[in-house]
This record gives sequence, C-alpha cells and structure tokens, in this order.
Amino acid sequence: MIRLVLDRFVGMVFTMALVSLLVFLIMELPPGDYADRYAFRKYSGTGVNVTEGDIQAIREDLGLDKPLVFRYVDWIGNIVLYGDFGQAFAFETPVTKVIGDKVWLTLGILFATLIVTYLISIPIGIFAAVNRGSSGDYLLTVFSYLGLALPNFLLALILLYFANRWFGADIGGLMSPAFERAPWSLAKLWDVIAHLWLPAFVLAWSAVAYQLQTVRATMSDELNKLSVTAARARGVPETKLLIKYPARLAINPVVSTIGFDVNRIFSELPIVAAVLGLTELGELLLRAYLDLDMYVAGAILLMLTFAIVFMNFVSDILLAWLDPRIKLGS
Repeated sequence: MIRLVLDRFVGMVFTMALVSLLVFLIMELPPGDYADRYAFRKYSGTGVNVTEGDIQAIREDLGLDKPLVFRYVDWIGNIVLYGDFGQAFAFETPVTKVIGDKVWLTLGILFATLIVTYLISIPIGIFAAVNRGSSGDYLLTVFSYLGLALPNFLLALILLYFANRWFGADIGGLMSPAFERAPWSLAKLWDVIAHLWLPAFVLAWSAVAYQLQTVRATMSDELNKLSVTAARARGVPETKLLIKYPARLAINPVVSTIGFDVNRIFSELPIVAAVLGLTELGELLLRAYLDLDMYVAGAILLMLTFAIVFMNFVSDILLAWLDPRIKLGS
C-alpha cells in the first residue's frame, strides 16, 4: 500500500508539472499582452500618441519582456518556493489578495457538493438494488431520469422562486449582506454553511442521478456473485453481508469517478453561480483572461486543475483500500 501511495504521489507531482506548463502556455495564447491593454486603457481618448517604445517600457516595468522560458521558471518557482502567484496587473496587488476568499468559498462549494452527491446516491442506489423491481425502485429510476434531463441552472431558478414565494427567504449568494465585509468568525462560518446547501444541492442534482444508477447497476451485479450466496449460507447477518461484500465493491465505479465529478462541478459552477449570485472563481477567471491579466488567470487555472489532479490521487488510494485486487495488481 505504501508503494502504491508513493507511485501515485510521484505521478501526481509529474502531472502537475505538465499541467503548470500547459496552463502557462494557455496564458500566452491570446495575442498581445497586458502592456497593450494597459496602454489602451490609460491613453484611449486622451489624444496622446502612444509609441511602440512606450509600450515596451510598460512591458519591461511589468516584467513581460523576458523570454517565455524564463518567465515560466520565475512564475512556477515563486509558487512552489514562496506561494507567490505573482502580481495582478489590473488590480495592482498580489494575486493572492485578489482571489482571497473566492478560493475557499469555491472549494467549500466543491466539497459540499461531493458530500451531498455521495451521501445521497450511494445508500439510495444500494436500496434500489436490494429492492429491485419494487415501487420504490421505479420511483427512484424516474427521479434519476429527471435529474439527468433537468439542467442545474433551471433547478436553481425553481428553488429560488419557491424559497422566496413560500418562505420569503433570500437564499442567493453565499452569505448574508451583514457578513460580507465582516472578519471571519463562527457566526460568519455558520451563515456561509446556511447558504451553502442550495448550490451544493443544485450542483449535485445531475451527479446524484448518474451515480445512483451506477451504484444500482453494480450492486445488482455483485448481489448475484457466489461469494454473497456462500456468505448468506454461512448465516452472515444480512446488513453485515451487504456492507462487507457487494456494497464495498459496488461503489468502486463511484470512487473511480471522483475526479470526473470535480471537473463537472467546476464546469457547471459559473452558470449556477450567475443564477444564485455566488462569489466564486469562474467570473474572475473569465474577466482576467479577457483583460490579459495572465497571473490571475494562471493562478485560478492552476488551482482548479490541481484540485482535479489531487482528487484523482485520492480516488486511486480509496480504490486500493476498498478493493485489495487493485493494490495487489499494482
């Protein structure tokens, strides 16, 4: 197991090195750089004639005149050694201050969504498999099809309407207006948690429907294995039997797709965030990329991709723990 963890960890580090290079190249893809954008914004409409020398001076002042390789080495070196993601040109402040709370709030939405997804889909999927063909099974099948068909942003609009119409509750955003500029405290944390359930439920909606059907199918297959029949013949209690044998292996496909779920959440979050008025990294990423503010865009992309790669690493370790065949096969 230790060898497997070390192998997967080395693979994760190597993957992140390649990802960082790819992210930096993506940052360089748009034509021009922030020096052009800065000169345009500062002197547009003033009648001042901006020369190429003026733009080059701005480029040198921002450190954008260095060759691509040197800028990448400086960027990734400062991140690894000092946790410094560079300067946010548009905000004239370090990137860490710009993204600030948005990182933690985005990660909070991510992990809350994952928890909601698996707490609902795994036990309900097992129940549907054990009671296959029952009215409850058919009802859950209809629910799963509805979850796959109904877009998340439409569900968000429906929940916002009924929450406001029936309860007079304002559940948009991730915190109440009174806590937006307040320092972090237990009261502010609880307020965030009270607002977090809605985006977590909305983003988990389609994932729950998909994973429920996955667990139901794999659990149904595992229930027919000879090992389960033999354990039942030995008099193993039914609840213990289900947990120890079929359920443990039935959730393997769910565990193996944790990284996919993380990627899906990040992909759907900007649209849901716009509907619910959430403060997250998606809008900031788009604005930074359009403004050619490369270090802000690069920091956000790097953090999001690292979260996906790290969750894939966690997925591999959990799979080896749940299924010894994977560990022995490694």
